[in-house]
This record gives sequence, C-alpha cells and structure tokens, in this order.
Amino acid sequence: MSFSVRWIRLALVGLAVVFAAAAYGIRAVMDGPIEQYSGAALSGAIVYAIVLFIRPSITPWIAGVIAVAYCWFIEFAQLTTIPATIFEHSWFAGQLVGAQFDLVDVTWYPIGIILFVAAHWYLRSRAARTADTR
Repeated sequence: MSFSVRWIRLALVGLAVVFAAAAYGIRAVMDGPIEQYSGAALSGAIVYAIVLFIRPSITPWIAGVIAVAYCWFIEFAQLTTIPATIFEHSWFAGQLVGAQFDLVDVTWYPIGIILFVAAHWYLRSRAARTADTR
C-alpha cells in the first residue's frame, strides 16, 4: 500500500469520525427536522467514506451508488423486526442499523452523499490534471 493510499484511508477514518460526532452533536442540541435531516445526510456521508476506505480507487459515481444502495437497504430493513431485535441486544449495533423506518431518510441519504461524490470527482480530476502536467 502506497503512502498516499494510507494517507487517504487515515483521512477518511477521520472524516467519518467527524461526521459521526457532528450527527450526534446536532442530535444532542436540536430536535426536529434539522436533527433528522442532518443525521440522515451525515450517515450517508459516513457510508460514502467507508466505501472509499475499502476501495480508494473506486470512481465517485460507483462509490455513490454503493453508498446510497447500502443506506436504502438498511432503511428498508427497518420495516422488518430484525433491526429492533439487534437494538435490544446492543446499543452500538443498533446505532448502525437504526430502529424505525422513515421515508424522509430515504431522500436525505443521497443528498448527503451527492456532496461527497462531487468533491471526490473534483479531487480526482484535479489530481489527474496535475499528473498530466508533470
């Protein structure tokens, strides 16, 4: 693994921690739509960061599709009893799978992810241009 891939992965872990802290911080001080929307958007961004951590060379479009599909899978799984059962046994695992389905979250996951798809796309194209000029 090259130095740059290690640095990227470390940065992605830090970014995911910052997003999680922001989501919980907003939840701690606010209640209502801002708390709900930001939580879903930041959760989507965390999933996107995890996808990039696992596969740093992935294209932004594919990473975005995978992140949205995963978020939607988890959200729609909440229509079953499985996430509630998981939540009963482990608070931490429950945070990963959620507790109840919310159609609003289905909309906000892609909103949080699309911002990072755009940033990822920009950074990749900028890196390619820089490499072409060398």
